[in-house]
Amino acid sequence: MEFRDRVVVVTGGTTGIGEAIARRFVEEGARTAILGRSDEAGRKVEAGLKALARRLGAGDCRYLHVDVGHRDEVKAAISRIIKEWKSIDVLVNNAAVMATGSLIDMDEAEWDQTMAVNMRGPFLMSKYGIPHMPEQSAIINISSVHAVATDTHSTAYSASKGWLEAFTRGLALECYARRIRVNALRLGAVDTDMLWNNPQVKSGAEAIDKREVGKTAEVAEVVLFLASRRSSFISGTVLTADGGRLPILGSHSQG
Repeated sequence: MEFRDRVVVVTGGTTGIGEAIARRFVEEGARTAILGRSDEAGRKVEAGLKALARRLGAGDCRYLHVDVGHRDEVKAAISRIIKEWKSIDVLVNNAAVMATGSLIDMDEAEWDQTMAVNMRGPFLMSKYGIPHMPEQSAIINISSVHAVATDTHSTAYSASKGWLEAFTRGLALECYARRIRVNALRLGAVDTDMLWNNPQVKSGAEAIDKREVGKTAEVAEVVLFLASRRSSFISGTVLTADGGRLPILGSHSQG
């Protein structure tokens, strides 16, 4: 078990990509904290992963109710993790929301919520988590191809992911002396509710070939690689895993 007895924190860990990431870490023996805002979903995932850990004889799972945009909730969650498990070896900043539509028609509260989750969340998790991360730890920020090639209805989301990639590069420099690696994973279309509930996708305005949609389990494998000693020479970079989605978005012919 590659991550036996290591401590992993996954934001947005109660569904979709985050849940898949958390499952793989538990399978590899990690004590995994999943952070989210849905207590019903969180308790369900926690129960399933605890049962998995018992069957494997290693690993564990804790669900913590956290809005990553709120400082006090982030600080309280990290304090609980440290009190129980003493340190944090891997931090996965996965929580995100996607606002769509014309910028001039967007409600300011929707813009603020997008930035609170997608930008303030990774900032707070990193700010309060890093002091408890030993050497050889890793931070993985989940980005999107929309950071570099987007459409006319995703400005808020695209801006937040572009920020996240710049944040990754800067934070990697800050963490160099601590020997903590920081990388981002730039994803394309992945089989999640966020993808299929996107109004642009539902309407067909953004063409999605279901044969080219990634599985959450495939994403989890890349995250494990970036968190592991196998990627010990990689920091401050953005790894793209998009099934070829980026050149499609970058073209003018998506039909």
